Amino acid sequence: MRNGFLKLSVLSLSLTLLLAIPACKKEKDCCGPPNGEATETVAIIQTSFGDMYVWLNRQTPQHRDNFLKLARDGFFNGSTFHRVVPGFVIQGGDPNSKDSIATNDGSGGPGYTIPAEFVDSLKHVYGAVGAARDNNPQKASNGSQYYIVVDPNGEPGLNTQYTVFGRVFSGMDVAVNISKQPRDARDRPRTNIPMQVKVEEMSVSRLKADFGFTPDPYR
Repeated sequence: MRNGFLKLSVLSLSLTLLLAIPACKKEKDCCGPPNGEATETVAIIQTSFGDMYVWLNRQTPQHRDNFLKLARDGFFNGSTFHRVVPGFVIQGGDPNSKDSIATNDGSGGPGYTIPAEFVDSLKHVYGAVGAARDNNPQKASNGSQYYIVVDPNGEPGLNTQYTVFGRVFSGMDVAVNISKQPRDARDRPRTNIPMQVKVEEMSVSRLKADFGFTPDPYR
């Protein structure tokens, strides 16, 4: 039954647009500050349970750029984690979850899909952030719905089926707590769990000192 958890409940988003968001040469997260210190762009998912800090991988540029754009535009704000499965994933990012109609959660998006970006080194490990999709044969991702793996052993069965484009490097206790909330037969939390998502520039030295995290390019 797990195979259906990440599939969208309605195939209304079958239109596959080849989203190609050009990387801005002046984008802050590709350059260091005046003192030469390298920085990383971090997405912070804020909930009433706490905050989750997400690093987005440059090996999946279309998914990364899209997520950052939506976050900066406030697209995710007020949406909820509409699916929670203990020991598996929590899923959110559907704009339909902002309304009062519970049955349409899981079927919405921004109106476009993103081509799959499978990278051999990016696996469905604990804390992996992946893109949800319907059952389209191209395995193109929904434009906004994402999930976080809360299985301590990871979910290798999802590799090469769904695009992994980031990882939670701090706040996985929050994700696990969310996954354990009471849910209905559709795995929707009985009490809404809304989010706010913001973007912040952090120096690599701060990431190391405050979070014990070293992004892959600096290892």
